[in-house]
Amino acid sequence: VGGKLLNSALNFVAGHKQLHPQLKQWQSILPDIQAVLDDAEEKQIKNEGVKKWLEDLQDLAYDVDDIFDAFAYQDFTPTSLLFKNSMIPKVKKITDRLNSLTTRRSCLGLSEILSQAPTSKGKQPRLQPTSVMDEAVEYFGRHKEKQEMIKLLKGNNSNGVSVLSIVGMGGMGKTTLAQLVYNDATINESFDLKAWVCVSDYFDAIAITKAILQSITSESCDYSNLDLLQVKLKEKLSGKRFLLVLDDIWNENYNDWTILRSPFGAGTHIIVTTRLQIVSSIVDPLKAFHLDKLSDDDCLSIFTQHALKARNFDGHLQFKEIGEKIVRRCNGLPLAAKAIGSLLRTVTEIWNLPEEQCGIIPALRLSYHHLPSYLKRCFAYCSILPKDYEFVEEEIILLWRAEGLLQQQAMPQIKDLRNQYFQDLVSRSFFQTSALRSSCFVGSYLINAVLVDLLPRLGCLRVLSLSGCWITELPDGFENLKHLRYLNFSYSSIECLPNSLCTLYNLETLLLKMCSRLHKLPSKMENLVNLQYLDIRDTYLVHEMPFGIDKLTNLQRLFDFIIGEGDGHRMRELKYLSNLKGDFCLSWLDNVNCQDAREAKLNEKLGIDRLALRWSINLKKDTRNKEVEECVLDSLRPPKKLEHLVIQNYGGAKFSTWIADSSFKNLLSLELHSCENGKSLPSIARLPLLKNLSICFLHEVHKIGVELFGVNQSNAFASLETLRFENVRNWKEWDPCEDDEQASKFPNLLELSIIGCPQLLGRLPTLQSLQKLEIDACRRLVVSISSFSSLRELSIDWCEELVDGGSSSAEEVTSLKYVSLKNISKLDISAEKETLDISGWNELESLSQNGLGLVGHRFNKITDCPQLVSLETEEILQLDKTPVVESLEIRYCERFNRLPEILHAFPFITRIKLEKCPGLVCFAKRNI
Repeated sequence: VGGKLLNSALNFVAGHKQLHPQLKQWQSILPDIQAVLDDAEEKQIKNEGVKKWLEDLQDLAYDVDDIFDAFAYQDFTPTSLLFKNSMIPKVKKITDRLNSLTTRRSCLGLSEILSQAPTSKGKQPRLQPTSVMDEAVEYFGRHKEKQEMIKLLKGNNSNGVSVLSIVGMGGMGKTTLAQLVYNDATINESFDLKAWVCVSDYFDAIAITKAILQSITSESCDYSNLDLLQVKLKEKLSGKRFLLVLDDIWNENYNDWTILRSPFGAGTHIIVTTRLQIVSSIVDPLKAFHLDKLSDDDCLSIFTQHALKARNFDGHLQFKEIGEKIVRRCNGLPLAAKAIGSLLRTVTEIWNLPEEQCGIIPALRLSYHHLPSYLKRCFAYCSILPKDYEFVEEEIILLWRAEGLLQQQAMPQIKDLRNQYFQDLVSRSFFQTSALRSSCFVGSYLINAVLVDLLPRLGCLRVLSLSGCWITELPDGFENLKHLRYLNFSYSSIECLPNSLCTLYNLETLLLKMCSRLHKLPSKMENLVNLQYLDIRDTYLVHEMPFGIDKLTNLQRLFDFIIGEGDGHRMRELKYLSNLKGDFCLSWLDNVNCQDAREAKLNEKLGIDRLALRWSINLKKDTRNKEVEECVLDSLRPPKKLEHLVIQNYGGAKFSTWIADSSFKNLLSLELHSCENGKSLPSIARLPLLKNLSICFLHEVHKIGVELFGVNQSNAFASLETLRFENVRNWKEWDPCEDDEQASKFPNLLELSIIGCPQLLGRLPTLQSLQKLEIDACRRLVVSISSFSSLRELSIDWCEELVDGGSSSAEEVTSLKYVSLKNISKLDISAEKETLDISGWNELESLSQNGLGLVGHRFNKITDCPQLVSLETEEILQLDKTPVVESLEIRYCERFNRLPEILHAFPFITRIKLEKCPGLVCFAKRNI
């Protein structure tokens, strides 16, 4: 029970002769009980008396929380002596129960566990891993990754520093893999110098550089000047092959990394281990190794080695069945297998508890009892969820908070809680990542009368979810739910919210997502002063925010702020909501002027990492005030840590310069959508982490070139992985600015989509890293496959021409696995593919006329080719190799009249589908 709530209650009853002394007594008793909780958590495993004491304490905690809620609620209503007097017997009863628990505590021998004891989780400093490996331990798994890393490390890196990153969640074995590589004998022969530094969560360039220098010289270093340290380090590494491991990096600052790596040159190889994908992107690795779960066999070997000092259970058959169950529950996490195995080597009494006594496998109970007490409560709460229930991370965190299970004073921000509560349980394998997240919602039917009868009986309720329910209105009786923290109406048919909802002064979470019939929010929402989470996404009929939104200063998540017509000045209320974070959208910005936008102080909302700026979709092009909209966009400069930005329906002719500002170094994705007056694009090529760029419905853009890349820009779009152009209908020229042969453009681009750009002429630029290409409705564009040597998937629809681009190109595109051709005018391509999908090709009479065939493709699909007569080709008749065809599908080909005569020679074919081919009247006898 939080001391802050107790202090608030004491202030409320100050001067009351009976209540105040009682609460002061609580103030002295509660810390004594709190101090012995860790001891009680451990002893309850074998002591039923202690277990019962903990259960009674939990019941009492709920009742105490209700009392504090009642006092807090009265802070918002006129206080009365009558209310305080009514609380006297309730408070006295709790005081008696507290005294009883204190007496029983002494009888049970419960005592405070000192902070240095090993059972006090999280209070002692964590030992940092080193490069030294335990020679008595055999290591299992990761052999493939180890060999590949060693091969890359032995390679030539004369062009500069080479980086390999190892990425994975906690407990996945990142450090162990780095140790295996670092201590490999062939690596020792390949490098002149080596160094290992554990960076951890505090990134200090001076300390790291000093540690590297001391490691390679074996001498102490007293320098505290980074420049002197780096000069000295560079001298020592000159002409040497050097291997450096930077273990456990958390720092996401790109500049910090560039400063740290500046002394290193050709001959230096760096291995980075991290849990964060963004860190891996920042270090720009030659290859990133994403560690997946180990096999059950490898986990079993790790587990038995630490539990039984053996490779398997052959010598301990009595433990085999239960041990294999434990290993499966380790879910492929090597650290979980090692930790539980190590515990079971010493805590033998857990093995001996009968299964029927604890209701679960005894050894798994051990994992639960070695959780810190705050995590035990969070995990135990999840027992109310149905088996195999799938939930998103934030959903469960909001429920924990509603039930008071989160220690807010220690970690007040949801993002911190995600890392320290939820991810802690994930890393211990209590939660598993879902293979498939369902987006379906099952509705139930509730009658208003049922709720009228039900609500008065739920006075102690803290969580109420009517998500997905078919209910159109609610009774006006929420004032009875004084303790409610969490209220969810998402995906319901609710049309209006009762005013009594605004008396829920303790409400923290209100979810109204996809309430498509909801017309407006309650008018007195300013009373919900404890509200932290308000989700009104996709409430299409809500056209404005209620008055007094600026009073909700505890708001952390406000997914959408809607500016109604004539209410532009209301946007200024945002300046008081300094705790906003995560996703945030500003809608109907056409109702805002420059001063309104400036007063919102959006750049001071440092927690916002996803931002959408939306103007009305219904505005006519000729009625827009371009200058005002440009000024508004200029004034809405977001915080520098922004990661995702969407600008939609913007009417200005130019984009703000802040979009391309180098200070937005964390920006990962940018979407410019339906900005119909925009004539040129911002120069965003130098944003270091930009991975996804989408440009859609910008009809005034005629040329894309230097204005996007910038002047004399080398290594443009260094991190970009996906690029999408859609319905840029007047775009005629793509100038990739390739005059400078040294300037690299799109070095890491994996996916390119160009859709609905009918005026685009010429050829696409050379993109050596591209793996997926989609072209649709670009009738004047010529696509040359030889420009994309790494291409794996190709989809062409309504394109002028598709060519190989040279006689050797078939060899250059051997990576191509999937080809889909629809409504194409001309084709010149011959490389073999895994999947061939042809559709809507009106001129196609046979495959051979374009050098196509079936032999090289496992899956063949031909649809809507009205002139196609047969599949007979010379390629098929000259079977110089075994055909790999597995599937053949032909549909809606009116003139198609026969299958290949030697179809029977395809040994792997298992499926033939023919549909709407009226010309096909017979089969060759040997094909039947």
